[in-house]
Amino acid sequence: MLLFKGPRDQILAPLQSVCGIVEKRHTLPILSNVLIENEANRLTLLATDIEIQIKTSADTVSPEKIALTVAARKLQDILRSLPEDAEVSLTLDDKRLQVKAGRSRFNLQTLPAEDFPRMLLSDGNQTSLKLSQKQFRRLLALVQYAMAQQDIRYYLNGLLLVVKGNEVCVVATDGHRLAYAKETLAEPLPSIEVILPRKTVLELSRQLDDVDEPLEIVLTPTQAQFRFGSIEFVSKLIDGKFPDYERVIPKNHDKLIKLSRPSLLQSLLRVKILTNEKTPGVRLIFAENTLKIVGNNTEREEAQEEIEIQYANDAIDIGFNVNYLLDVLNNTSSDDIECHLGDASSSALFQLPDNQDFKYVVMPMRI
Repeated sequence: MLLFKGPRDQILAPLQSVCGIVEKRHTLPILSNVLIENEANRLTLLATDIEIQIKTSADTVSPEKIALTVAARKLQDILRSLPEDAEVSLTLDDKRLQVKAGRSRFNLQTLPAEDFPRMLLSDGNQTSLKLSQKQFRRLLALVQYAMAQQDIRYYLNGLLLVVKGNEVCVVATDGHRLAYAKETLAEPLPSIEVILPRKTVLELSRQLDDVDEPLEIVLTPTQAQFRFGSIEFVSKLIDGKFPDYERVIPKNHDKLIKLSRPSLLQSLLRVKILTNEKTPGVRLIFAENTLKIVGNNTEREEAQEEIEIQYANDAIDIGFNVNYLLDVLNNTSSDDIECHLGDASSSALFQLPDNQDFKYVVMPMRI
């Protein structure tokens, strides 16, 4: 029974769209598979890890009704290994999927489609919003690096998505730093706060394109659905109470320093070479029209950089984890970045001159 016949990329592209969430090792073997269904010349591919589900489709010339599951990464690796201009056919024969291209033949074991677990779509109270793919991808890029990884406070291992009036904002924190960004919506919507899992955020960042094509987001109390292009992306939510991010963002820091982002980035990268690997701290010493960056390690080695700045306030000597500073500099694109300071024991607030809707807060560290 013919499942698909056509150019290699016509089947490889949608397969790669769903394969990103497939775990290499899983307690349920069928979760390493992709569900492939064909009906009326339309091929549908679906993958899930129980928490996330991605579905996409492709055109085919086969009118037959077929459904099967096959090892996702094996099929992807086979298709990738074929020449770009290869004509590929997928045929189901006695519970085996045969992949043919030129003189190449591959036979893969299949598992029954009816055994494949699907996520049920939530039909609770829904909040639906529309953005461009570019807008939401940019929001995620501005904050996702601040998410925690495997923190015992499970609600930090994700990203807070807040819809309030005609604004949508995203917040991420690991307890040591916090990133916040917001975007204006075309019309006001009912308020809702949800926490997207870390894996969902990273996969969305990979899938979304830097284009003006529409993205529809449907939020319910237990689930988030994303529809863009030919992709339907469904994710469970993290059930927990996110910290009060508004309380963390400093309001009255009176010292403002405008810094060249590329210059600061390069200086920090050089100083980092001679910091401790586990806790790579650097000291930022602000004096009149000068920023001195100092790093040292347990072997008594030291690196020092000086940058000319416009600063005429009280001297401040404050320490930070250099990786937290590098994260914000690497994930923003402005020529300049603004640093708002209080004193040596207060957190620092970083903002972009051309985007006051972005805020990045970093706690100081003792060095």
